Parts: sequence; structure tokens; C-alpha cells
Amino acid sequence: MSFPIWIPAALLAALFLAWRMAVQQRIRAEMSVNAAALSRFFFGWPIACMMLAGYVLVTGKTALPALSSAFWWYAWFAAFAQMLATNLIIMSFGFRNLVSGTAYMKTETLIVALLGLLILGEILAPLAWLGIGVAFVGILFVSIERGARGLIQWLRGLKQPAALTGLSAGFLFALTAIFIKQSANSITDAERTYAGLIVLAAVLGFQALMQGTYVLLREPDQFRAMLARWRVTAQVGLLAATASAGWFIAYAHGPVALVGILGQTQILYTLGFGRFYLKEPLSQSELTGILLVGTGVILALASSL
Repeated sequence: MSFPIWIPAALLAALFLAWRMAVQQRIRAEMSVNAAALSRFFFGWPIACMMLAGYVLVTGKTALPALSSAFWWYAWFAAFAQMLATNLIIMSFGFRNLVSGTAYMKTETLIVALLGLLILGEILAPLAWLGIGVAFVGILFVSIERGARGLIQWLRGLKQPAALTGLSAGFLFALTAIFIKQSANSITDAERTYAGLIVLAAVLGFQALMQGTYVLLREPDQFRAMLARWRVTAQVGLLAATASAGWFIAYAHGPVALVGILGQTQILYTLGFGRFYLKEPLSQSELTGILLVGTGVILALASSL
């Protein structure tokens, strides 16, 4: 039995996503939410195309497989849902620190597990559900404000703007995962890594077109600001494309719920970036959350190996 490629793909994707979000928060104060989000699509799409072209050259392929209308529709839905989710999570940066918005967003894992069961028919082992539950409790500890105790305080926090935007982003990211999976599944005559990279190029292309058109028409000064800061915004695009390649390949190969639970490691990376890159201190509840999230991920991995 070969080692599942979606496991390292998802782990690396979570790392690059946390890195990209830390860099993106640095430019959030210098440009609008829309322009900051556009940087990941505008600079990320050419990189995604180069990844696809490189894979085609290395594997000796001569043409793309047939792409049905279902592929394009699912890719567009994924692009639109992820674009809205990205804007929402960037908005949450303005309400509280990096960790809080990301932690609320990671309820995505619960949602994607349910959607994977209901829409894709993906059935998880009891150990995987246990891992998801343990990791979610860990996220609650990370999400709770300093001095707060227990689930009641966390639920009260749901009224906060950071929580509302983070939860909305999590739901949209869960939908994005389902659409990516369905788009990749619609490519029946290509191996899964190839299908994932094709979906990646299509999704980032749609996002660059939609978000770019909006910013050019509504915020032309912000578009110029994004280009003026190209040394940082291009880095955002590179990290975004690299992270997305990992996610798309993982979703093409593995169950969306298990890919999602591995994505929980992003909160560990984010806490690290928040501590060492953004100089945000760690609380006792965040340290407890790290242990619980790590335990949940290990349980989920154990259910699939």
C-alpha cells in the first residue's frame, strides 16, 4: 500500500496558507480588503499556470484532457465561494488579531465533514470523527478571549464581528472544498494530481478575472497600490498559489473531511507566525488548544492509515 499523497500535500498547504495569511495581514493596513485579496489571485494565477505547464512537460503530456461544462461550473462556484471567504477572513483581521479570525474560520472542518457525507457520500471512521471533535475543542480554546472560561464564553463571542466573519468564511471554505472535489472528479481521464492542477489554474483564473475587474472599476487607486507594493503582494501570490496547489491536489486524491482535519494544523502554524512574525503573545488557552488540535489530527490520521 502506497503512502497517501494527500497527507503531505495537505500538511504543506496548511503551512504555506498560514505563512501567506501572516504576510497578507502586513499589507492589510496599506490597502483595501479587496485589493489585499486580489494580490493572491492576480499574482497567484500565473504561478498556477506555470505549475500546470511544468507538470505537463515533466510527464510528457501533449494536451489537456476534455473538460466538461460541469468542470467549468464547479470551478467557477469554487472560485466565487473562496473569493468571498478570503475577503471575509481578511476583514476579520481588523477586528482582532490573526489567531482569533483564523480559529473561528476553522469550524470549516466540521462543516466540510458533514457536507462530504451528505453530498459526496464520504463515510468517516468513528476515530476520524473523534479526531475532528477533539481538534474542534482545541480550536475553542484558541478562540476564547483572555480570561474567559468554557463554551459559554465562546458562544457569547459568536456575536463579535471577528467571529461572525470567521464563521462565514469557514462555511464558504467548506463549500469551496466540495466544489473543488466535484470539479476534479468531473475530469475522468486524468490522474488525480494532474486534475488538481487543472482545477487550480481554472479557479485562480476565474478569481483573478472577477476580483480584478471589481477592483479596477471600483477601487482603481487600490489596484495601483497593490502593484506599487509588488515585492510583498507578489510574495502573497506565490504563497497562495503554492498553498492552493497543495489543497487542490489533496482534495483530488483524498476525502475532503480528512484533508480538512489535516488543515487544522494551520492553526498551529498560525500561532507560530503570530508569536514570532507578528509578535503576538500566546495565552494558556492557546497552548492548550495546540495540544488538542495536534491530538485530533493524529487521531484522524490514524483512522486513515
